[in-house]
Amino acid sequence: MLKLLITGFALGFSISAAGTPSVEGDWLGTLTFNGVHLRIAFHIKQTAAGLAGTMDSLDQGAHGIPLDHVTFGDGQLSLRIAALQGSYEGKLDSSGKSLNGNFTQPGVSIPLDLKPMTEPVELKRPQEPKPPFPYIAEEAGYDNGEVHLAGTFTKPKGDGPFPAVLLITGSGQQNRDEEIMGHKPFWVLADYLTRRGIAVLRVDDRGIGGSTGIFRTSTTADFATDVTAGVTYLLSRGDVDKTHAGLIGHSEGAIIAPMVAAKMPQVAFIVMLAGTALPGDQIVAGQTYQANILAGATPEQAAKAREFEAKLLAIDVSETDPAAREKKMLALADGETAVQKTLREQMPALQSPWYRYFLAYDPRPALTKVKCPVLALDGSKDTQVDAEQNIPLIQAALKEGGNHDVTVKIFPGVNHLFQDANTGAVAEYATIEQTISPAVLKTIGDWIEKRMR
Repeated sequence: MLKLLITGFALGFSISAAGTPSVEGDWLGTLTFNGVHLRIAFHIKQTAAGLAGTMDSLDQGAHGIPLDHVTFGDGQLSLRIAALQGSYEGKLDSSGKSLNGNFTQPGVSIPLDLKPMTEPVELKRPQEPKPPFPYIAEEAGYDNGEVHLAGTFTKPKGDGPFPAVLLITGSGQQNRDEEIMGHKPFWVLADYLTRRGIAVLRVDDRGIGGSTGIFRTSTTADFATDVTAGVTYLLSRGDVDKTHAGLIGHSEGAIIAPMVAAKMPQVAFIVMLAGTALPGDQIVAGQTYQANILAGATPEQAAKAREFEAKLLAIDVSETDPAAREKKMLALADGETAVQKTLREQMPALQSPWYRYFLAYDPRPALTKVKCPVLALDGSKDTQVDAEQNIPLIQAALKEGGNHDVTVKIFPGVNHLFQDANTGAVAEYATIEQTISPAVLKTIGDWIEKRMR
């Protein structure tokens, strides 16, 4: 699961007709957190109802986040961003060209200075594919019951048939490029593989882009049926080699790929990127520990937070009545007003069908039923999925089921998105220009080509 941490701001500066300093316009600032630097742009304007505005997290590719409360008086700027549970309080200096203050989210307050934004800020994403392309790209679409799924199919020039892969996104509603924090990893991967002679189908998740369906009430099992429909679509195409059609799943997608392959012998191979072999509640508890360590907590403090999270998730999984579930979770934080407030705000997500399914699902039984070749990759700096813990368990479950073609690898210094990273923190993803490590791309391409031969 990915959580957005906004760490920089931008606001503009002007002088009113009466000569009074104003914060109308665009401002830019950089928030530094655990060695990660993120730029944010605030856009403030005067309306009939007062000051209003939006915020962009430039390095994370998030734009137009609404500001729910904007006030300015006696040189003091106050902002509230409900979508991020965040706020900013800044003081305009005597020059009127600098705001000095702090950005706050639950449990953290970080100094943040803002200055007028003089020119647009562009993200550097050197791996993002640019035309002209030496292959064919076309729109693709198919149905899974009442859900229509839309995507892009890229294939080499020529008659074919070509080996093909279907890409499966990670958790959260994502488009066909698995776009996140300014990166488009599935576009980069599709471009790379198609240039190597492999056709690729990448698809919008339910309810986003060209796909229909309701995402918020769907579970991992529902998404697996969408993937099954995608494989059926691939196999129906005359330009696809039906003996070499496989799956590549990232994060939650790497949980879904074995679910589909275990039931669909037509799947020729699967590639698991940052996949898991433990129930989701153990994965989330591990994420809590890593996030606290990266935030500067001691191992003892992080372990205590992990223990609390584990108890919370156990209630979420075991209690079937929603009202009783909420009451028990809040009682777990009895006396901790701030924690209870955060829990109340997060309760809809905690009790969503997807989250409760994810917490309870154990990937190992499906892994033991996968008979096709499997490549499982992760990075040593993945702070969302513990590679040292999960990769051996994935390998063991596959071999337990009698699978004799299993390849696993942990890339040193690589994070959950398979970028070469410094810390592996989620907030760092956006600040790294690289989208996918070239070594990872080559490993995937080489492995698939070998299976084709």
